[in-house]
Amino acid sequence: MRRDVFQAIADPTRRQIIQVLAGKSLTLNTVADSFGISRQAVSKHIKILTECGLITITDIGRERHCAATLQPLQEVSEWIENYRQYYEAQLDNLQHYLTTLQTKRKKNGKRKK
Repeated sequence: MRRDVFQAIADPTRRQIIQVLAGKSLTLNTVADSFGISRQAVSKHIKILTECGLITITDIGRERHCAATLQPLQEVSEWIENYRQYYEAQLDNLQHYLTTLQTKRKKNGKRKK
């Protein structure tokens, strides 16, 4: 079953694993030692991250090294960007409304004097 990147980052432990591996390659054991959960649990998280293309595993001698592949996170960034643009437009509309309201109040305040 091919998972998507959104499933991968849904879990805080998997996000932490990506953060630990960002910029450096570590052995599976080193990654597992970074967390207060069992090696088996870390291994399951790494399997999901590998299925999503966020981690690559390379055999070097008898050790297995993990490295983060951050390019798939671009999909998340693009998805979020759509919502950022929407909310920025909403905030711009609110700012315009508040400015108009404030201008009207100033005009009405001057007339009453």
